[in-house]
Amino acid sequence: MQKATINVVAKYAGVSKKTVSRVLNNEPNVSLKTTEKVKAAFEALSYKPSPQARGLATNQSYLIGLIYDNPNKDYVYEIQTGALTICKQAGYHLVIHPADFESKTILDNLRSFITQSQLDGLVLTPPFSDMQPLLDMLDEHNIHYVRIAPTTFNSDSICVTNNDQAAAYEITQHLISLGHQKIGFIKGHPDHNVSEQRYKGYKQALKEAKLEVEADYIVQGLFDFDSGESCANKLLRLNPPPTAIFASNDYMAAAVLKVASLMNIVVPKQLSVTGFDDAAISRHIWPSLTTIQQPVREMATKALEILIKQIRKETIEQPQIQLDSKFLKRESCAVRTESN
Repeated sequence: MQKATINVVAKYAGVSKKTVSRVLNNEPNVSLKTTEKVKAAFEALSYKPSPQARGLATNQSYLIGLIYDNPNKDYVYEIQTGALTICKQAGYHLVIHPADFESKTILDNLRSFITQSQLDGLVLTPPFSDMQPLLDMLDEHNIHYVRIAPTTFNSDSICVTNNDQAAAYEITQHLISLGHQKIGFIKGHPDHNVSEQRYKGYKQALKEAKLEVEADYIVQGLFDFDSGESCANKLLRLNPPPTAIFASNDYMAAAVLKVASLMNIVVPKQLSVTGFDDAAISRHIWPSLTTIQQPVREMATKALEILIKQIRKETIEQPQIQLDSKFLKRESCAVRTESN
């Protein structure tokens, strides 16, 4: 049997190709009677639309790109899952594109990807959500995009964020409330602007508690386990060492637990440890990590909803959405005592 095409469906239903495309995309400007007629044609002809066929009447590809460079696999998985959920509901396909932010040719590489893929829109995750040359290029070519977790804004910015600084402030304040005054901090990757936001929250909490922000207790990580291990070795060999360590993500915090164990430092009795992100590892190790749960999947779903409205030229009631993080208190922190 010959595979049905959009032309065959349109002829069978007695409507135009554009009407068939509108039904495929769940657009509101099609009558119920016509919609039922077209859907009946789909069923009778066993029609399975391709993105290319759907775009014939509207000059759309029905492809949305997702650009990322993040060593945190859990974060990427949550972003992809949230994005795929909305794409499936709206009839779009997601093109996932990992990219090396540090590459000298990154802008040219992204330009080539966007052009060759003929995308209808783009989802930008950190650090690309703050990459101004990329944003300028997209604006210049009128390419639809939405940014996830940017730290820079303008009046017409379309984005979904959460407040990393406020979350980092809360978790540092928790350590202070437990009596800790020597609190080490492992910064996130310097290419990710959220790293600076989390550092600001840490400093804010210390300053409000009239505690000194000591340079020796602040070390540079890269959001991965290996850098967390290196940073933990530096911090725990100080004299005196910190009694608590706040790592900017859970993988680095997990590395702190490893180093502490190798040095016979008992967590949380002798050292309190916190992470950030609520990655799976934070729940699967012992002691489980006190951390911040970011609404990553929800951020992705909200971002895709906004982007698809933008592509369809629909009204966007709230172009900038901020979601709340959640503080999760677990077993890796304890009250500071004279013995630790």
